[in-house]
Amino acid sequence: MPEAQPVAVVTGASRGAGAGIARALGSHGCTVYVTGRTDVAATSGPQGTIAETAESVTRAGGHGVAVRVDHGDDEQVQALFDRIDREHGRIDILVNNAAIIRNEMMRRTKFWEEPVNVIDTLDVGLRSSYVATVYAAPLMVPHRKGLVAFTSSSGAVHYAFGPAYGVPKAGTDKMAADMAFDFRDAGIAAVSIWMGSLLTDRVRKIIAKKPDEFGHILETAETPELTGHVIWALYNDPDLMDLTGQTLIGAELAARYGIEDEGGRRPPSYRDLFDVHPHTQQAHVMR
Repeated sequence: MPEAQPVAVVTGASRGAGAGIARALGSHGCTVYVTGRTDVAATSGPQGTIAETAESVTRAGGHGVAVRVDHGDDEQVQALFDRIDREHGRIDILVNNAAIIRNEMMRRTKFWEEPVNVIDTLDVGLRSSYVATVYAAPLMVPHRKGLVAFTSSSGAVHYAFGPAYGVPKAGTDKMAADMAFDFRDAGIAAVSIWMGSLLTDRVRKIIAKKPDEFGHILETAETPELTGHVIWALYNDPDLMDLTGQTLIGAELAARYGIEDEGGRRPPSYRDLFDVHPHTQQAHVMR
């Protein structure tokens, strides 16, 4: 592959948000390393594999590379970035998206009524993003340009499904802000991006089965691909470093860059829908 082709990594990309982001980056000609644990199609339950996502990246115009990685295993994560170093010697875009989301945490229950392991979101979700960025940084810093994007949500600042969901989202926003401080002199940007309600394949099937009950979701939801196109626009923005360290709302970025979603839709911002907005990082620094 030509060296001019941007190299991206999207973690947790066998399905859902990660798969859509990877496909969108592929449509812009990126080589995309697609990571996740699912490399064999399921006969039931959640569908999608890293190989299927990688193939869709290639069909979109990029080059998809499927790599099975358990992001709860630091050695596997290090091996991924060692491989990318050997094959390309650099990373231009890292999208930290991998996360464990257990069905039990999404129910209308109190946190003490749920299995304790729902808090594994702190391991594969928050900690795994930290580890991936630690190993990606040496492949980004020497080139004096790059983007680390964390996928997050407004649950960082309001109640959403309980602490096992909200705490890692808040931590993700803070992680992007603090990493941006360390990255700044190297010209690497780090941002956290709030995605809205997502039209994943799973959600589309739910809407198709019960359109009267769930059809309203189509009015405000966004495709996972929208976030991928936003990340690409951010990476190419000459003023990217003015945004580094911030938590940004994906729908607002799409409006800023003139990006339309599927069917020419322009999903609304949570700021407009619910008067919900990111916290501002304070300027005070302690070393």
